[in-house]
Amino acid sequence: MPPEALHLRCRHYRSRQSYKVDLQGGRARAEADDAALGEPSLLIAPVLLDLQVNGYLGLNFSRPGDLTPENLAEIASLLHRHGVGLFLPTVITGSREEILQSMRLLAAGRREVGLERSIPGFHLEGPYISSEDGPRGAHRREHARSPSWDEFLSWQDAAEGLIKIVTLAPELPGALPFIENLREEGIIPAIGHTAAGTREIAEAVAAGALLATHLGNGAHAMIRRHPNYIWDQLACDDLWASFIVDGHHLSPNVVKVMLRAKGLEKSLLVTDASSVAGLEPGTYQFAGKTVELTPERVVKLKGTDYLAGAALSLSEAVANTSAFTGIDKATAIDLASLRPKALLEQGTDLSFDLFDGGTFTLLRWDESELEVIATVIDREIRFLDEQALPATTDFTAPQGASHEPR
Repeated sequence: MPPEALHLRCRHYRSRQSYKVDLQGGRARAEADDAALGEPSLLIAPVLLDLQVNGYLGLNFSRPGDLTPENLAEIASLLHRHGVGLFLPTVITGSREEILQSMRLLAAGRREVGLERSIPGFHLEGPYISSEDGPRGAHRREHARSPSWDEFLSWQDAAEGLIKIVTLAPELPGALPFIENLREEGIIPAIGHTAAGTREIAEAVAAGALLATHLGNGAHAMIRRHPNYIWDQLACDDLWASFIVDGHHLSPNVVKVMLRAKGLEKSLLVTDASSVAGLEPGTYQFAGKTVELTPERVVKLKGTDYLAGAALSLSEAVANTSAFTGIDKATAIDLASLRPKALLEQGTDLSFDLFDGGTFTLLRWDESELEVIATVIDREIRFLDEQALPATTDFTAPQGASHEPR
């Protein structure tokens, strides 16, 4: 970041209110300003929030050897390039000791490199999931098991109380009291990697389940036409749903139908990014298995059609969602920012800002591409693409014309 000041004009992503943004010495501030005519193509918006990130660029949050503070900071920096200001590192099915070590190292690394703001908590996806092929996904069968509250408490203690979402299969023995315990502790119980029936899903929601994790995935390749666990979760008005919108996990038409059925107020976007996200096509190891990243950026268990996470950025998911469904750009941004924020604030003790005068993203979104120009958190510039800045960057605003951001 150059020491000289840069002054940008932009518009609020939803209201179209004009804003001025001052950047200098690695710091930034935004103010609404009716006197400055904002550039129509440059938008100011909330930072994005990803509730499910398994890893990135060869690094895996479920592999304790990868969890150095430096690696954690590197992943955060890479996500900032895609407009992600906050994210939940996601630990998947493993042995008791593997999960314990991962949680302990994540908590220590977050603290050591000052990522408390960017990482408000962790997501535990498994090991309390179905052992069936299909619903189990890429998780290791030998570690899929029924819930144990004592085991979970050992992980939560290692995580310093930072596990905020737990994805589990509600049909497992002991799942319903486990869900009740999670809600009592201010943790979001999520249904996922499940082969549950209609009654079991209804009972899970009655016990306190709040989220359907990556709905439409972690499922059998062939299921009964109806009823089935996808319809049941779509139909439940009390259940939020997260979606992986990369065009592979869900086809465009399925995304369109699912968002209409679930409703935009209860829908949100995640990446489910695996450790191969950001890498070149090839064969890699993930979750103890061999996976293939194809040239089309599909991540599959090698030799099968089973998906194994995604190679998707959240800004791409936002752009895809608008393109696939026809919803307006502002609403697509909300699905990756304000909606996951609302879920976390409903189900946990977390409270935070994604948009104010010191926390925001700058975006340029033409008809074909969403481009992240800057990510700012608490006035600190976490990412800035200087090459993409507008050619004209200075303006003069009369004194007293500005007011606080809406």
